[in-house]
Amino acid sequence: MNRLELLVPPPIVMLVTGLLMWLARALFPGLSLSWLHQPVLAAMIALLGMAIVLISVFTFKRLRTTADPRRPQASKTLATSGIYHYSRNPMYLGVLLILIGWGLLLGNLISVLCTLAFMAYITRYQILPEERALHDRFGDDFLAYKARVRRWIGTT
Repeated sequence: MNRLELLVPPPIVMLVTGLLMWLARALFPGLSLSWLHQPVLAAMIALLGMAIVLISVFTFKRLRTTADPRRPQASKTLATSGIYHYSRNPMYLGVLLILIGWGLLLGNLISVLCTLAFMAYITRYQILPEERALHDRFGDDFLAYKARVRRWIGTT
């Protein structure tokens, strides 16, 4: 299973997850719930997610470090300020919010639950390998950062 680590670019994982969410709605229409269909809330959550992704990417560009999630070992700087003060993985958090918004727009229980599969996959095959690479690259600085800031959101 380690072959999958850092193999599939996260935007592809996001698109596949979004497609599976749409398919779940089509295949299981009985699990489409009117109270779950929240277009305004969906749009607000998705827009927040897009803003978080853009801020994260611009932070990487400002720091002149790689934003390529398949090559974390190429990082030149450990991002710890700004949005990275609140989440070690704000790009993935932003993508998760976009998918949650999509799920609420679809209004299907299985579609919304697909976001949990996205979290599990991204954590196992993207985030954990990235963290190993960042620890190898930045040592104690990364360990101190990891102790201060949670993986998805929040400080300790």
